[in-house]
Amino acid sequence: MFEAFKPAAIQPSGRGCGATVRTFSVTPQPDVLPIGGTWSVPGDFDEWRSNVRRAVLADVNAFVAGRRAELDGASIDAAGDILLEFISGGKCLRSTFMYLGWRCGAPPDRAALSAAASLELLHAFALLQDDVMDDSPERRGRPAAHLQFETWHRERGLSGSARRFGESCAILLGDLCLIWAEQMLRESGVDPQCLQRAWSRYDAMRTELAIGQFADLTSDARRQPSLDTVLDVARRKSGNYTVRRPLEIGAAMAYCDNHTLAGLGRYGTAVGEAFQLRDDILGVFGSPAVTGKPCAGDLRERKATSVVVAAQERADTATRRELMHLMASDDLDDAALERWKSLIEATGAVQHVEDMIRERVSSAREELRELPIDESVRDALASMATACTERAV
Repeated sequence: MFEAFKPAAIQPSGRGCGATVRTFSVTPQPDVLPIGGTWSVPGDFDEWRSNVRRAVLADVNAFVAGRRAELDGASIDAAGDILLEFISGGKCLRSTFMYLGWRCGAPPDRAALSAAASLELLHAFALLQDDVMDDSPERRGRPAAHLQFETWHRERGLSGSARRFGESCAILLGDLCLIWAEQMLRESGVDPQCLQRAWSRYDAMRTELAIGQFADLTSDARRQPSLDTVLDVARRKSGNYTVRRPLEIGAAMAYCDNHTLAGLGRYGTAVGEAFQLRDDILGVFGSPAVTGKPCAGDLRERKATSVVVAAQERADTATRRELMHLMASDDLDDAALERWKSLIEATGAVQHVEDMIRERVSSAREELRELPIDESVRDALASMATACTERAV
């Protein structure tokens, strides 16, 4: 069960923490994060996670709202509204994992939660620029930011290309989010010595994300990459960034020892890969209501995702030939997309990827059993593995 907040400063025990003994100052705020002593997992995990998400979004919104003046100075009055709307949604997976990493070695702490919330700005940076690179028409059921800026330009009759203006604004807004994410982390109230332990992993996460994006730009199903190659790109671009690194950053801040950090890293790698594999299935078969993007978006973009590549590798000669024809088509109408989806299913690729997801979740749960962490945190991490990988189509 999730334990209650402890009002006194607490020294972490040797369990899950390093030899260096530190005192963590705890500011109890049960009205914000009611991690209650009678709550059970998984039934009440959803309520706990919902409270974490609300607190995270409130912190991010407050941080951005405090910097509206900087955006207003750019003479683009829509920028602040677009960003605030952009960060108002999302599942807050990365911030939740970072906070759970902290909880692996330290008691509940409002400053640590604020630090974790900073990852939502880093995620906003990634999504804003990803939508430009993918030429995505929408995000979370709304027009993508670059299209909103394009409309703003066109409505005012400004000179130059409205499209180029919109893309440039989205990229610059993403750059601001990248800068503000680090600023929010530094100003979170977490002890600077705790933060110092996290910076190397924070830098590694950002580097992996950028390099993964480079690799993703060349991710074209028509080039017929191997499934191993596709999984490597997914691991660097999404898996590590979504689960492993946030967990490690939080745990490092909480002075967890190398054994715990290594186990969390293996858990994070497995869940991160499973998360991306589920995303790949949704990228072909998911509805816009779930994905926030157009139906069969990965097929429209000819992305070499796990389910697409697995279908190519498992198809017989005739099916492979038809798949290649669809990939090479310049104009995929709805009928062609449905045919492509039916061919993927016929190869057994979807079931193959589902099996890969199950294997990784099982491996992650095994890692949790070996970690010297509080049972409530172990249960929460197990529930997060499920939440990441059992999203509905």
